[in-house]
Order: sequence, then structure tokens, then C-alpha cells
Amino acid sequence: MSKETKEREPLFSPKNIKLLTGPINVTNPITVQVLGICSALAVTAKLMPAIVMSISVLVVMAVSNVVISFLRNGVPPRIRIIVQLVVIATMVILVDQILKAFVYDVSKQLSVFVGLIITNCIIMGRLEAFAMSNKPWPAFLDGIGNALGYGVILIVVAFFRELLGSGTLLDMQVIPQGLYDFGYVNNGFMILPPMALITVGVIIWIQRYYTRELIEDN
Repeated sequence: MSKETKEREPLFSPKNIKLLTGPINVTNPITVQVLGICSALAVTAKLMPAIVMSISVLVVMAVSNVVISFLRNGVPPRIRIIVQLVVIATMVILVDQILKAFVYDVSKQLSVFVGLIITNCIIMGRLEAFAMSNKPWPAFLDGIGNALGYGVILIVVAFFRELLGSGTLLDMQVIPQGLYDFGYVNNGFMILPPMALITVGVIIWIQRYYTRELIEDN
């Protein structure tokens, strides 16, 4: 009876909801686990590339988690990493071709960083630590949750870097011309790589300060 109850666990049980919400805050892959920092620094000078990268990682991670979960019982342990890389690489190639077909300008801005999703330690870590030992639905939620946690940080960093560094958001002018006429000048340092690291560091400090007890419990 308990086995049937376990098998009929609601799709959005508290445990499954935690898989979605946890990585956004208390187990965030960037601010807590300090993973995926490279792309957070490289593609956040503008908001649009950060959004596209976030969506790309979400698609790759969610689908890869599900595929690996389906294959988990049939993959010999000695070749599991190879299989995981093949699945991720296939998804990345598909996403890259779609980006080139529909948002070519953004694809050029992202350059090699879309391809580097293949070796993104967040994705590899979730496949190995979660998808290989869980059913497809929890694996899907885990992939979505961690991708959202990753994407939120990218978008927040890109928001402040583009706003303060260029005076725009999504390449649209948002700081009134009157401020420039009054003497306001864009902070060019914001669009340089060092400021990306500083911005991520500030977000890590703020997030850990307000959730330190929750992080310690986890």
C-alpha cells in the first residue's frame, strides 16, 4: 500500500516544488554552489544575450535531465559520463542552430559561449548527482529549477550592467536624455569583465546575508 502511495505522489508535491524553488534561492548554483561563474561574467554586458543564454541553458538542462533519467538504468557506469556529454552536446547543437536561424545577431554576441554549455558544470553536476538516480519528472523539475536559478542571476547582473554601463535595457534608451544634458555619464567600467565579477560578488553577499540560516540548514 505504501508503495502505491509513493508511486501516486502528486506531480507538485512539497518535495517536487522544492526542486523548483530551492535552486532559485537557498541552493542557487551560482550564489551558493559557485558554479557557472564563467558564463555569468562573459554574457552579461547586455540584457538580451543574458536572457537568450538563460533560456538556452533551461532547454538544454531540462531535456538532458529527462533523457538521462530515462536512460539511467540502461547505461553502464563506466560510460555514463560519455553518454551524458553526448546528450548535452546534441541538445546544445540543436539550440545553437535554432539561435542562428531566428536570432542570429544575439547568436553572434554569444559566440562560443553557447557551445561551452556542453561543459557547463551545473548541467554535468545535475545529470550526475540527480538525473542518474531519479525518475524523469523529478529530474525535469530539478533541471528547470537549477536553470531558473542560474538564469535569474544572469539576468539581474545583465540588468544592472547594461543600465548603468550603457543607459539602455534591451538596447532601448531608458535613462532620459535630460540627465545626460545635466552632466550624467554612463559608467563604462560596468560593461568590463571585472565589474561582472564584482556584481556577482555583491549579489552573493546580499543573498547569503538574508538567507544564511536557510543555507546552513541545507
